[in-house]
Amino acid sequence: MEQEDTKKTQEMKTDLNLLLECLKHQMDSPFSQKETLVTIRSVCLHNSNAGAYFREIGGLMFVKNLAKSSDHSMVKEAALCTLGAVAEQNVYCQQTLCTPELFEDLTQFLSNNESNINLKRTSVYVILVLVSHNRTGQTLVRETGCIKVLLQLFRTVLSQSELNLSDKNVFQRYQLWSSVCSTLCATVNNPRNDDNQAMCRSLFPHANEWLINCMHPEIIRPICSFIGLTLSNNTYVQNYFISVGGLDILSQVLVKLESDSHKTFSSAKLAVVVAKTVNACIADNPTFRVILYKYHIVSKLLALLLHESLDSGEKSSIILTLGHCTEDCVENQYDLFKNNGLPLMIQALTESQNDELNRAATFVLHNCKKISEKLSLNPEEYSFNKNGAEQCNNINVKENLQEYWKKAKEILHRIKQFEREDEGHIERNNYKASVSPVKLNTKKFLHADNPDRGTQAEDVDKSQSSQPQNCKSHGVIAKACTRVDQMHTLLKNANPVSACYRESRKNKTLLKANSSCNQNLNEKTTFERDTFASQSRSIYVMFRHNK
Repeated sequence: MEQEDTKKTQEMKTDLNLLLECLKHQMDSPFSQKETLVTIRSVCLHNSNAGAYFREIGGLMFVKNLAKSSDHSMVKEAALCTLGAVAEQNVYCQQTLCTPELFEDLTQFLSNNESNINLKRTSVYVILVLVSHNRTGQTLVRETGCIKVLLQLFRTVLSQSELNLSDKNVFQRYQLWSSVCSTLCATVNNPRNDDNQAMCRSLFPHANEWLINCMHPEIIRPICSFIGLTLSNNTYVQNYFISVGGLDILSQVLVKLESDSHKTFSSAKLAVVVAKTVNACIADNPTFRVILYKYHIVSKLLALLLHESLDSGEKSSIILTLGHCTEDCVENQYDLFKNNGLPLMIQALTESQNDELNRAATFVLHNCKKISEKLSLNPEEYSFNKNGAEQCNNINVKENLQEYWKKAKEILHRIKQFEREDEGHIERNNYKASVSPVKLNTKKFLHADNPDRGTQAEDVDKSQSSQPQNCKSHGVIAKACTRVDQMHTLLKNANPVSACYRESRKNKTLLKANSSCNQNLNEKTTFERDTFASQSRSIYVMFRHNK
């Protein structure tokens, strides 16, 4: 086996040496150079050591210079695609290519009106590879002015009034725009980059316009990824987003999608994406959570939670958003209570085997424990705080709470029973120390577990992960009650609309999501190696078809 590996390594080295020589002697044949570059890229993708060796023999620098000096667009595109693929496979190649000169060349390609859309898209791909998991790349993309060109492309490359993805030209521009979104996400996240976040916040008003005017998954997903990562763990940027009406617009989009989710489960999936973005916005901003009350976001999230098409991960995200909505916000706590949210949280704890979902449900229960106690003692004494009342002056908060009195007592009794049953089995750790990271980062928000790339793991900003504040476990854990039959009386009080909704869904055939367009798009803003490989392959196919 060892001899076979040695033989393959030697063959790889021989191939790369020959290919590099061919490349140097094909200066008068752009088509042959393109074919050679495509072959080099293929060799490097199929052998993890190939990129490092190609770098050692000077091939990386030769291809880099070729991308700049060639007069032929097809050669430039193939050279850039090769650089991106090699840097993607090898962190040392990524570091070698991270120079101000290369970023300036890429900026020139993007800002040159004579560059075709394929060259621009390939240039964006290389930038994406260079800035991902790389603080040096994030710094250079800003210092060379490259990020300013990306921001301008975000604003101009795609028109809201002509969004017809069935048109080939529009679709190509959309692909470039989607790639720009992905790259901007990489410039601000993992490691988190405050300076780049501050620059990207200038796009929030434009992003808001997209959300208002284009309720398409192909637009909402990348926009929400961009917003969520740009404001993640950055109170300054979050405040700006809220000041330009971003949270109000997200709330309106979420309300619309939840309403549409009764007709198609693709809207439910999309609503979860928006809910995650809302969560990123309010996680560090308790004073702004009351904004969600005027849109009754809590009741919308509870209705969404009952949707049959959602998996446990998506439900966990919804419950976590409910947790931040109700944390230190009496108005949203009351909204959750009167919409039978606490019985749903208890049901989640008794039925789910998902630890993350259970921790999120526990978070919600403890946020609402005090209001349950208060309502169970005397509902007439309940009142909102003055600040909350002022911000919700258009909402009648003096509703009659008498009908919730008995239910509050039952729920409080059940919470305390959970605590007693579990007292001898669960270690009393602070919930803050036991909960999984809850703020949006690349792993949670983008549905991707980004592998650390070599020595650059040290660059990952550990401030990304944070936990709900001042929330102790008190023994309310998922396994605290397995006697589901005892829950029937309590759960009968759940929203009758929800029960009717679940029954009606059983009698209908769920609509299949129209994913034909998504299969052809590189729109997901994940930065795993397989995503890079997918983008590389699409560009490779583009080269092959343009022979």
